[in-house]
Amino acid sequence: MQNLLRQLVIVVALLLILVGIFGLSYTYQIDHRSARSLSAYAHIDFQASYTGEGRLEGATLTLRDYRYDKAKLLPDIVLYTDGAAWEMKAVTKYTPRPVPDTDSPYKNENKFFVELPRASLPAVRKATGIRLRFYYDNGQTIDLPLSEPDLAYWQRELGKGI
Repeated sequence: MQNLLRQLVIVVALLLILVGIFGLSYTYQIDHRSARSLSAYAHIDFQASYTGEGRLEGATLTLRDYRYDKAKLLPDIVLYTDGAAWEMKAVTKYTPRPVPDTDSPYKNENKFFVELPRASLPAVRKATGIRLRFYYDNGQTIDLPLSEPDLAYWQRELGKGI
């Protein structure tokens, strides 16, 4: 009986270790995921604004990222348009779990809101490629391009005015 109890404890301990390893590797993979484009990595929203006369006034970008760890977005954002760098300061917000209306109640939410420099808008409109770089306080750097459909959308948004 004692031998059976010992074997049961060993089996349960091994199962807990395996579940822990799986859980840690899964959450690490989500927080350090790779993606081919910015919209594949996080939720993005780009909007252009126009004056009452229809002239381009500015553009904003909002990004939402969900992750298991507690790393927070830093306000330093760099926009690259065909190699030219545009440094920006974003407004960031960190919401610890549980975040309502997400796919997992165990993820933390990071958001940033940034207004693109007015001088960058003509470069964005003409760019053949755009990349965005942002940073987390744990040392992680994300540097991803826009997908072709996203680039086309940004350029359409910036071309609606006069």
